[in-house]
Parts: sequence; structure tokens; C-alpha cells
Amino acid sequence: MTALVEVSDLAKRYDVSAPWLERLIERRGRAVVQAVDGVSFAIPRGTTLALVGESGCGKSTVARLLTGLVAPSRGSVRFDGADLLARYASPQSRAVRRRLQMIFQDPYASLNPRWTVREIVGEPLREHGLVPDAAARDARVVELLAQVGLGAADADKYPHQFSGGQRQRISIARALATAPEFLVCDEPTSALDVSVQAQVLNLMRDLQRERGLTYLFISHNLAVVRHVSDAVGVMYLGRLVELAPKSRIFSAPRHPYTRMLLDAVPDMAMSGRARVPVQGEVPNPLAPPTGCAFHPRCPHANARCRAERPLLMPVDDGVQVACHAVEEGRL
Repeated sequence: MTALVEVSDLAKRYDVSAPWLERLIERRGRAVVQAVDGVSFAIPRGTTLALVGESGCGKSTVARLLTGLVAPSRGSVRFDGADLLARYASPQSRAVRRRLQMIFQDPYASLNPRWTVREIVGEPLREHGLVPDAAARDARVVELLAQVGLGAADADKYPHQFSGGQRQRISIARALATAPEFLVCDEPTSALDVSVQAQVLNLMRDLQRERGLTYLFISHNLAVVRHVSDAVGVMYLGRLVELAPKSRIFSAPRHPYTRMLLDAVPDMAMSGRARVPVQGEVPNPLAPPTGCAFHPRCPHANARCRAERPLLMPVDDGVQVACHAVEEGRL
């Protein structure tokens, strides 16, 4: 399968320094957070790549970089063979944004409370000039609502009149309005109850089959990731530490951090398999560890891990891991 999205060495730094006078008085230098640090991956057309990791690992920053909401410090993104970041800054920006949309994490905050559903879902149609007049726009809004399981009568309601799951369906309808090929989904079910999560996830899978959509799905919930993904990328402190097909991640994880994440999930089958609990805390991103960022929490770390940063390398068929212990066969 050809890759619709190709990300290469993507990075984002944020200057979080105190005001100049405060730094002068306290004799402090600038403070910089490397939110994303050299991330590379590809998403074949019609598939789902899930990014997982603890809070603060840079997943949502990757989503915002891909959708042009923030500019990268370095790296490139190619969309259908073209330089996406260059097109965002060109006259073709509107055309490429029609093909790429985002579903935000919080359905309570991402919808304008003063607009009706008709206005919310119809806004992309109006902005991109996809319908000739108001009557055609209203008809298209009703079609989009029907596709996500809502009725025509819902078009004249306001967001506060809906449940969380229904609001997220409205967000999905808005994202689908421009008939995109690629959807960036930033934890779209994390604010919902478990039963409602299943409904929204099943809806997204059905839409993917019907429309051939490509997803970047960001989540910290491994059960959700197992349900929706084709491949999984595991992030830690701004870096990808493992990238592999879903079946390999869940059956034979290679990186120690991936193993710890999976060991934190309750063993409902009571298999008796030895489990290593997640140890320690995520390091301060303002002062990340030298070498491998995971080495302070890793039971397999040695002197090389503390001094040398591991690169994401292919170690098996379709599996890439950034770990000296895996490379040296110490696991």
C-alpha cells in the first residue's frame, strides 16, 4: 500500500522561559521544552496508525503539527506525495485543508455553544464553497448528521442539548463535511463513558470502511488502540520508542517501556504471566535524561543507555525499536 502521510524527523521546541527581567534578576537562562523530538512514520492509505504514551509525551503536539495548527521546529510532512507544510503556507492551503481534518479531544469545548448544529456542521461547507446556496447547505448538513446517527430535527439544537457522545458525533459530522481523506483524531473518546466510547469507535470504523479514510488516532487507552488501529507507535518524552503492526505490539512487545504499558493493563484471563510494574516517574521535560530518555526507569539500562541516544531501527519484519538492549540482545 502506498503511504498517504509520510512524516520525517518532525520536531517542535517551545520556549517556556520566564520574562526577561525575572531571568536577569534570578540569573537564569532560557528554558526550552522539546515537545516532539525527531519523530518519523508513514501511514498507508486507508489504514489507522495509533500513537500511544503517557500524558505529556508529545502525542497531541504531533497532531497539531500535522494539521498546521503549530509550525514545526524542523522536519517534513508529505501528504499524497506533496510537501504538506509548504502547501499550508501557499495559495493551495485551502485545497489541502479540505482533504485533511481534525477531531478534537473534548466535545464540550470544541463546539461553539452559541451556534446551532446547522451552523457548526455547515461552516466548513460555507468556508470552502462546497455548496451553491443556503438550501443546498442545509440539505447537506442533514445528510452528514444522518451519517453519524443523528436526525434532521437535531440541526436546530444547540450543543448543550446533547450528551457527550452526541456532541462527538457532531464533531465527526463537521470533520466529514469537506469529504476529507485523512482524519487526525486527538483522543476523540477520552471524555466519554465506556459504552459511548464503543459507539463512537464503531461509527469511526464504519466510516473508514465506507469512505476509505486514513486515520492518525491518538490515545492513552490501549484497549481503544487495540480496537481501532492497524499499526501502533509508542511515544516517550517526545520520541518514538517502538513502531510496529498492532498484532506485534500486543503479542510480542520489544521495547521495555511498551512492555511496562501493557503490563499495567489488568490481566482479565489470569494467565499468571510475569508482569513488570511501571516504575518511577516521567522525567522533567525541561531537563531530560542524557542518552536514552527511558533509562532512569528501565531495568535493563547500562552505561551505554545512559550516554548514547538510541535510534529507531528496524529489528524485525515491520517492527522498529529505539533500544540498545534490544539491539544488543540483552532482553
